[in-house]
Amino acid sequence: MKAHQIMTRNVVTIAPDASIHDAAKLMIDHHVSGLPVVDEDGKLIGIVTERDFLRRQELGTEIKRPRWLEFLRGPGRQAVDFVREAGRKVHEIMTPTVYSVIPDAELADIVEIMERHRIKRVPVVQGDRLVGIVSRHNFVAAIADVTRNTAEIGTSDALVRRRVLAVLRSREWVPAGLDVRVKDGVVDIIGFITDENVRQAIVVATENVAGVSRVREHLCWVDPMSGTYFPPTDTKHVMTGV
Repeated sequence: MKAHQIMTRNVVTIAPDASIHDAAKLMIDHHVSGLPVVDEDGKLIGIVTERDFLRRQELGTEIKRPRWLEFLRGPGRQAVDFVREAGRKVHEIMTPTVYSVIPDAELADIVEIMERHRIKRVPVVQGDRLVGIVSRHNFVAAIADVTRNTAEIGTSDALVRRRVLAVLRSREWVPAGLDVRVKDGVVDIIGFITDENVRQAIVVATENVAGVSRVREHLCWVDPMSGTYFPPTDTKHVMTGV
């Protein structure tokens, strides 16, 4: 999937000369934790987030360092910190370095940016202009939509069984010889495993197959060292598409 398929298009933005009060109010009113900062031409020039409101002198939360450390840091860095902690305009506290993507960016690339830079949102730009934003919430909404659509797919039991077998056979950690049975979208998996961690992985892999409504595993664990056999104590029932 691409950025333009899940992004929020009507983005709440703010101007660089707006007050921090206006920024805070916008974030509260629209239930967002960050605002792209755009100039009068619609060009993205920064971003202001909840993080920028944490260290503020009004709240007494500004960073307090020992005098010797402040001396070593020098007046320039002290001045920069003061502006961010006491600034009254958005451009004074915003983060000017923005990690953005184009509308055709892959979702995997956006996730990589979010994790690498520890950010919650990535603006989407066309040239210099802001056209959307992808936040963690957009990923949650996309998952809900994809799983709903998958659950609604109606297919024959024979086709579902072929899909399940194909998925399981494509995973190196799935043991050979599993018996897969499907009736009305309910999948029963029977067989042997030599590692307990594989049990849930098999269930998850099966859950993701289109047309599967429920998974029941009947997997017996065999100790690979002693050959001791442990039959399943109960049948696991896992609901999908809920």
